[in-house]
Amino acid sequence: MSGGKEQHRIGQERRWESVAHGPRVLASLKTLGPGLVAGASDIDPTTVATMAVVGATTIYSLSWLAWLLFPMLTIVLVIATRVGAITGRNLQEAVKARYGRAPQWILLGSIVGVNILTLAADVHAGAAALGLLFHRESIWFLLLFAGATLALVLWSTYDEIERVLKYVLLILLAYPISAVLAHPDWGQVLRRTFIPSFSTNGDYITGAVAMLGTAITGYVYVWQTVQTAEEQPNEGLQKTRQLDAVVGTFFSVAIVWFILIATGATLGVQRRPVNTAEEAAQALAPAAGPYASYVFGVGLLGSALIAVPVLMATTGYIVAGQLDVRRGLSKPVRNAPTFYGVITASAVLAVLISATGISPIRLLFLASIVAGVATPIGLTALMLVTSDPRLMGDRAVRGPLRAAGWAVTAIVAILSLLYLAQQITGGGR
Repeated sequence: MSGGKEQHRIGQERRWESVAHGPRVLASLKTLGPGLVAGASDIDPTTVATMAVVGATTIYSLSWLAWLLFPMLTIVLVIATRVGAITGRNLQEAVKARYGRAPQWILLGSIVGVNILTLAADVHAGAAALGLLFHRESIWFLLLFAGATLALVLWSTYDEIERVLKYVLLILLAYPISAVLAHPDWGQVLRRTFIPSFSTNGDYITGAVAMLGTAITGYVYVWQTVQTAEEQPNEGLQKTRQLDAVVGTFFSVAIVWFILIATGATLGVQRRPVNTAEEAAQALAPAAGPYASYVFGVGLLGSALIAVPVLMATTGYIVAGQLDVRRGLSKPVRNAPTFYGVITASAVLAVLISATGISPIRLLFLASIVAGVATPIGLTALMLVTSDPRLMGDRAVRGPLRAAGWAVTAIVAILSLLYLAQQITGGGR
């Protein structure tokens, strides 16, 4: 494992040299990776289930919001990249270094709570996808899937994990294929996408909050700070990482949009309710043919394979950062026992939650809702850190980017409050 760590260091140096001395475009293409993984990890089974529910309840009404996520998520990830590159810390470490005990514990609780719930949902969905593809009960695949992804995190270096996930994300191209097989009314799709419509209907507000929650959830931008801090890029590679974040975000948003179209064209048009992502895959068979069902199932498996390792690792980083113990995916297990212990514990807890028989819809959709409510906490912490000259020096974020970051935080917070108000008062239904 120590050899893997040394290879990781040498690989970083070579990437820096390629940016400094190689052709600029070619060097940028070769070093793309972390942003793609961060963006693709956003399309976890929770997101798939959320978009399936939104498509089934609102058809294409929120397709415009899917593309609005692109600038919003890009702003957040670009800011997160700067925090990791300039401070050399992930978000939790930066908050701990600068602010008091209360803010760091609030941030820790908001992220870890959502991570564990999302991880349980995603482990369940990964097992369900295998069951769907192999025509077996998903319970038989629960330990297999969780164990395989945990092994990847425990016994691989950071570079190896990044490399594996970068190629796995190609599986997500299954979703555009399933959308085409669903034969949507493309004229209506384009109208709904480019001409926004608004409603105070409960399904509409809940769907909007869930979309924002599942897209701008804490582990995505925290993982971006983790990756950048781990890599410690120089100024040239930092610019590449920001480009990387934009490319990864565009890919993520496009896939989200295609999932909504695929389910809206079938489940939504038929007014057929759906509870989980795997149910959405099964429901596509009579509506759009068996191939659409299998293709959707393959995409579900790919989304779980990308998201679960990221969720495990993010949880390990922020808890270990709070405890101020050794951490890092490129460190041997024996040199960072607490870090890897937290990762293992999160996987075990996720399996136990998944095996309790809790309704999959409660795990998958409520994970997005919880994330939508908790996300303003993490975004506020991110904006405070990135604007703080004591942490960022003379490279603190100012001007339009800072204003845009606070605008994203405000939008998510307002929609979250509106959702909570509707739940308390029973309005909008």
